Amino acid sequence: MGSGSKMRRKAKEIHIGSVTIGGNAPVVVQSMTNTDTRNVEATVNQIIALQEAGCEIVRVAVPDEEAALAIPAIKKGINIPLIADIHFQHQLAIDAIKNGADGIRINPGNIVKNKIAEIVQVAKERQTVIRIGVNAGSLQKDLVLDYGGVTAEALCASAMRNIEMFEDMGFDLIKLSLKSSDVPMMMEAYRLIAAKTDYPLHLGVTEAGTVVHAAIKSALGIGPLLYDGIGDTLRVSVTGSPLLEMPLAYGILRALKIRQVGPEIISCPTCGRCQIDLLGLTEKIEKALAQRKKYIKVALMGCVVNGPGEAAEADIGIAGGHGFGMMFKKGVAYKKVEEKDFVPVLLEEIASLDNEK
Repeated sequence: MGSGSKMRRKAKEIHIGSVTIGGNAPVVVQSMTNTDTRNVEATVNQIIALQEAGCEIVRVAVPDEEAALAIPAIKKGINIPLIADIHFQHQLAIDAIKNGADGIRINPGNIVKNKIAEIVQVAKERQTVIRIGVNAGSLQKDLVLDYGGVTAEALCASAMRNIEMFEDMGFDLIKLSLKSSDVPMMMEAYRLIAAKTDYPLHLGVTEAGTVVHAAIKSALGIGPLLYDGIGDTLRVSVTGSPLLEMPLAYGILRALKIRQVGPEIISCPTCGRCQIDLLGLTEKIEKALAQRKKYIKVALMGCVVNGPGEAAEADIGIAGGHGFGMMFKKGVAYKKVEEKDFVPVLLEEIASLDNEK
């Protein structure tokens, strides 16, 4: 954990394919495809794009037998572990495991107990991780009655009930998620379960909405939990392309100094003192560095008031003036650059920094 953050909760270590979760492993970034899983080519292409954007584990919907049968072909075309998302039909979970899924996600609240036992038996034989997903929208009716509605306490009770059931079946390759679109409820549910068990926790705010709403809800919901040391994997759910999730997920991790992956771009909000096209510059640099995995801190500042100080704190940066800017490199004023040359010179200097490391 970074400076200022608390000691991380030590979760039981599990392995999903080649990825370690819990223990001393870093917080893992996940996503989910929105393609038709039966369309192998489209699904593989989207997963490859997600891989390049930083996705470390991917989940696919398995709504029918044809989707389950597509898993082997999809796995051949990708390099990250694949999770099969199953609802209601226990046989699809069994088929997904047998077809090579590295893990499955089920909500035990919508599968009868004797069918869950069949899933667990196959998962035990194959050593396949099961994520127990508890959602506010599909909470068991008796718990809703017992707790007077859908509450954080009810979500936690559901998760503990499911854990006990799985452990009674001799199975402990478990990961947990307790999701809600209600941010305070989600946060409290994770805090409650984190105090009761050491199974790895997958963080997320479900049905978070389009990019702006998803960014706000996820930062406020996932961020404080991570800061307090709770959480082993995360997904920022966005309505639309899953590729939009990656910069938000890594942005949360970077902001908390938990994982320094990709570009951290600092740019001022602009004011009447700004004499360069800072928005255009920032957009071009963000786009140029979008696929970057290596961490770098880039400061793009619009004037000479706060600009030099902020730029000097970054690996590289520019503080703008009237049609020109002063470039700073590793805290030192480096050279004066004309505005028309900002983008190529910045990218050239970033490449030069990479070669020095």
